[in-house]
Amino acid sequence: MLNPEIARRITDAVDAAFARQLEFTAELVRHPSLRAAEVSAQDLMFAEFESRGLAMDRWALDGEALAGHVGYGPSTVAFEDLSNVVGTYTPQEEKGRSLILNGHIDVVPTGPEDTWERSPWDAVVKDGWMYGRGAGDMKAGLAANLFAFDALRAAGLAPAATIHFQSVVEEECTGNGSLAALQRGYTADAVVIPEPEENMLVRANVGVIWFRVRVSGKPTHVREMASGFNAIEAAYPVMGALRELEAKWNADQGSHRHFEDLDHPINFNIGMISGGDWPSSVPSWCEFDVRAALYPGVAAADAWEEIQECLRNTGGGASVQAERTGFFSEGYVLEEGSDAEAALAAAHQDVFGAELQSFTTPGYLDGRVFTLYAGIPALVYGPVSEAIHGFDERVHLESVRQVTKTIALFIADWCGVTETA
Repeated sequence: MLNPEIARRITDAVDAAFARQLEFTAELVRHPSLRAAEVSAQDLMFAEFESRGLAMDRWALDGEALAGHVGYGPSTVAFEDLSNVVGTYTPQEEKGRSLILNGHIDVVPTGPEDTWERSPWDAVVKDGWMYGRGAGDMKAGLAANLFAFDALRAAGLAPAATIHFQSVVEEECTGNGSLAALQRGYTADAVVIPEPEENMLVRANVGVIWFRVRVSGKPTHVREMASGFNAIEAAYPVMGALRELEAKWNADQGSHRHFEDLDHPINFNIGMISGGDWPSSVPSWCEFDVRAALYPGVAAADAWEEIQECLRNTGGGASVQAERTGFFSEGYVLEEGSDAEAALAAAHQDVFGAELQSFTTPGYLDGRVFTLYAGIPALVYGPVSEAIHGFDERVHLESVRQVTKTIALFIADWCGVTETA
């Protein structure tokens, strides 16, 4: 347990620098770090890490190395456009427990920008919220990691263990960014990932498979439509078959710990669709992209085989093929009882004056990389947000402040501290 006087110094330091923290968060939001366009945002993260005297590492993801890992998700963009940034703090003498502070820099597309109340890249603050694409998911968390560390130093303290600060790509589509960091040798005794999680800890989350279905038809002129085969119309029964598989998997939720009481934990999302070449021709092709969830403990390879079997038995005579296009990830459970969770719970109690709650989410998280493949407890815990992946995404600023304090106290407790002033 932290000395109360030290804890107060740390939390006061968070308050003192919070305006600057919000300025940095807003600057980060103003970099539109869409997939394969994260360079300028990563430049900013590199500069911030380096200015704090961290040992710097930046590298392009290695597709060949990643492809050999069971957790790899096939990429549809060039790997040379994808780079991670890691800054490492090393104490003069290693006394405490090491830590990874991880966050993803990539954001999802905005959709039609004229449907936003204001530009998704303006980072406007209004009524206690910061608006913008990535404000909640998860640039506020990336900033919180860094400013929590700053608070210790401002309080005259130095962490007594190694800390790796990670700004990774590909969390929204493959998980290859965190996987690449693990392959590069970055491990620790615990990981904190401040995703927007409503001031709570994620206990379990689903795995995800991304795939594209192609339905092939027979083109003809519309005057002879009956002799053709409309691939777009044929795609709808294929989607219906996938809905039946989704319902089957949801019906099995009682067999999966932490998912028994969740409302519809397994979601198959038809996220994109295209097809045909000409309004007056019966379309010969239709493609649609799917995000499918799977329970922890279900092998991605087994789920993929079941999906393919479903597709083989549908189509009404059309040719139906599928290929993986991103996530090929398995879900995970953060088992209770770890020292890392106990330390986070104590820090949360100090800041919020309430017990740390945990919950199960039907979303994907990079925590699976560290837990499944390195046995590291991954604490996914972060601020209150609204409309992530939607219009007018926003993060609650007072929640960000409190979460930053919690992370700062966790660092001090987990890594240990020495007086510098």
